[in-house]
Amino acid sequence: MTQHQELPDIQSLQDSRKIAIDRVGVSHVRHPVVVTDTNGTSQPVVATFRMTVSLPGDVKGTHMSRFLQVLSQHQEKLGPGRLDHLVRDLRSTLGADIAQVDMDFPWFISKPAPITGEVGLIEYQVSLGIESGPDDQTRRFLTVAAPATSLCPCSKEISSFGAHNQRCELTARIESTEPVGIAELGRQLESAASCEIYSVLKRPDEKYVTEAAYENPKFVEDIIRDLAIKLENDDRICFFRINSENFESIHGHNAWAEIERDRR
Repeated sequence: MTQHQELPDIQSLQDSRKIAIDRVGVSHVRHPVVVTDTNGTSQPVVATFRMTVSLPGDVKGTHMSRFLQVLSQHQEKLGPGRLDHLVRDLRSTLGADIAQVDMDFPWFISKPAPITGEVGLIEYQVSLGIESGPDDQTRRFLTVAAPATSLCPCSKEISSFGAHNQRCELTARIESTEPVGIAELGRQLESAASCEIYSVLKRPDEKYVTEAAYENPKFVEDIIRDLAIKLENDDRICFFRINSENFESIHGHNAWAEIERDRR
């Protein structure tokens, strides 16, 4: 007998408790991968994964090492619309009815300044998720958090000159029937605020963004409502939860708002 044949496979034994497990697998897996957006842009990133499968009540355990084996086979072909093969391979390899993959990573957008065109990078925080069940029924999730600028309408109205403004962060978690791009959703987020932000600003650029925000004042309520309108008009999106947090410059607290819509 070989050494492999001599080692018992405890995980494959039957379990007498007959209690099915919804999700079991590995979490906090940091792994270098290549992510490709729907527009064809690719970036190498270090992503954090949670990969799980359903487990029948009569099976004692799943095979944890197989999750990493499957991930290594797909590490260079991930992204929105590109997780399908990974999650289906998990289902097949683990012999599961349902498999889920969630991955978190930073995504950088190359962004030219509005006047001079000087290029800098803007960071989005991104989460991609997918769930695949029997008959390849698939649910796709995308979360993007993007920075922007907000300027207070009340401050502008009551002040003889100037108005207080600050950075804000807009976040959208969506479920879609078709893949939605990271850059595409990020642009929707940024455009809902008073003004976008840029990493590199020369004096003409700084003049532009200061005046653009001043001419487009928005409360946190305005930002989140304008963003909701944009997403409600996208037929691919069947669910969204969006929020905006304004990091107030003249208060000791932040302003925050959220809207959730479910069209599933």
